[in-house]
Amino acid sequence: MDMGAASLWGVRKAPCAVELAVLNSGITGGRRPISFSTRTSSIFGSGGDHKKKLFLQDIAELIRARACQRVLVMVGAGISTPSGIPDFRSPGSGLYSNLQQYDLPYPEAVFELAFFSHNPKPFFTLAKELYLKNYRPNIIHYFLRLLHDKGLLLRLYTQNIDGLERVAGIPASKLVEAHGSFASATCTVCRRPSSGKDIWADVSMDKIPRCPVCTGVLKPDIVFFGETLPQRFLLHVLDFPMADLLLILGTSLEVEPFASLSEAVRSSVPRLLINRDVVGPFAWCPRSRDVVQLGDVVHSVERLVELLGWREELQDLIQQETEKLDGRDG
Repeated sequence: MDMGAASLWGVRKAPCAVELAVLNSGITGGRRPISFSTRTSSIFGSGGDHKKKLFLQDIAELIRARACQRVLVMVGAGISTPSGIPDFRSPGSGLYSNLQQYDLPYPEAVFELAFFSHNPKPFFTLAKELYLKNYRPNIIHYFLRLLHDKGLLLRLYTQNIDGLERVAGIPASKLVEAHGSFASATCTVCRRPSSGKDIWADVSMDKIPRCPVCTGVLKPDIVFFGETLPQRFLLHVLDFPMADLLLILGTSLEVEPFASLSEAVRSSVPRLLINRDVVGPFAWCPRSRDVVQLGDVVHSVERLVELLGWREELQDLIQQETEKLDGRDG
C-alpha cells in the first residue's frame, strides 16, 4: 500500500483486503513466556487449537491473567457520542446534517481542500463547535486510559479529531490519530508549522487564524479528503503483527485504509468488537477468535470492566481526572 498516495477518507474495499496481510507476512514480534492458568490455557486451546468460540468473559480472563499484554485498540465516533459530540453521519443529528446552515454545496465540502481554500469559514465554525465546547472524556476513554496505566496498551488508533483521548491522559506516544488532530496547525501558504493553541483565540472570536509570517490561513492538522496519511499511521506496520489482542469500539469500519487494520493482526489473535452493529470483516469475513458484543457501547464497556474487576479503580480514575478538569476549567 502506497501510504504517501493513499487517501485516509477512501471508500470501503472488497472483503478480506490482502494488502496489509502481505505487508505483515514477514514481520513478527518477540514474545515473553507467560505462565497460563488452567482456564486461560483452555481459552487458547491445547496443541495450538484456536477453534474454541470465545465470549466476553474469555477476553476478560485473558486480560486479567496477563495472557494478553500488547493490546491494540481501534476506535471511532461511537466512543465520543456519549460525551455529547454528534457523529458525522447520523441523520438529523450528525455533524454533516448540521452543516446545512453554512450554505455548503454538499456537507463533505467542509473537509475538502479546494473548498477550504475558497471559504475556510465553515470549517472553523465547525472546529469551534467541536473543540471549544469543553467536551469531556467519558467512561470509555478512561477505560482505555486504565489499560495504559496497567501497561497493557500497545497503541490506540483513533479516527476521532476531538482530542478526548489526550484529555483523558493517554500520552501522545500511545496514540495514532489517523485523521489528524487540532494539536498542531500548518500555514496553507508557507507551510510554517505552529501549535494548535495559536489558532483558538481567533477561532473563539469567529476570525480566520492567519500565519504571523505570510498571513496565509492556518489550517489545523486534520486530514481532509484526498490528503496523505499522518506519518504516525505507518506505526501499524510494527504494531499489528506484535499485538496479542485487538479491541475495536464504536466504529463503522467503512473508511479506508483505517478499516483494513482490523484484518492486520495475526489470525490467532482474538478480536473484540464492541459496537451497535456488526461491521466490516466481523460481518463478511469473521474469524474463529472473534467476539462481538452488540448494543450500547458504554454499557458493554461497563460490563467488560465488571468482568475484569476494575470497577473501583476506574471510578477512582474518573473522579481524579474530573477534579483536574474542574480545576482547569474553573
